[in-house]
This record gives sequence, C-alpha cells and structure tokens, in this order.
Amino acid sequence: MQSFYPERFEREMGCTEAEWQRALPAAMGETPWRQAGGVLHADIGAGQLRITWREGAPRAIALMRMPRMHVAFEFAGLDEHQRFTFMQRFDLYMQRGGG
Repeated sequence: MQSFYPERFEREMGCTEAEWQRALPAAMGETPWRQAGGVLHADIGAGQLRITWREGAPRAIALMRMPRMHVAFEFAGLDEHQRFTFMQRFDLYMQRGGG
C-alpha cells in the first residue's frame, strides 16, 4: 500500500476484467457507486471518484502469461486524508497474494 494518493494516478493490475468485477463490490464497501462499461463513478462524502479501466496485453515473463488491466483513478473534491482512507480499503480488497 502507498502512503499518499494524488488526485489522479494510473496503475497496472495483474488480473482479468472478470476478476476485477468480482472484487469491485467488496473493494468499494459502503461507498455508493454506479458503473457503465469500463467506467465507475462513486460518491465519497462531498467528493467524487471516477475509475476507468481497460484490459491490456498480458505480461509475458518467460513462458508465464499474466493478465493485465490498466486502471486510472480520478478524485475530485477529496482531501489527501479522504483519498488515503478510501484507497487503503480499496487496495486491501484488490490485493492478490502469491505463495
């Protein structure tokens, strides 16, 4: 997890869109949200969050292929603490373990 989340940032996530969709409700928790295609809009207090995503080409490491999603986060009207609090939960629920 990060210690700071700017108003706008992008990341790559190693999952399929189906895996992303399954994890999304738990990651969003009690935050009201709506989705249309690859765009999610959420109301966080008096602010908003927009998340967009698209599948990317799988990452190839030797013979292994890992799915890849390109995800962009755009916060509006949330201060640093509010962004951190939301993303702390979101990242926890989107975290994937290995082993």
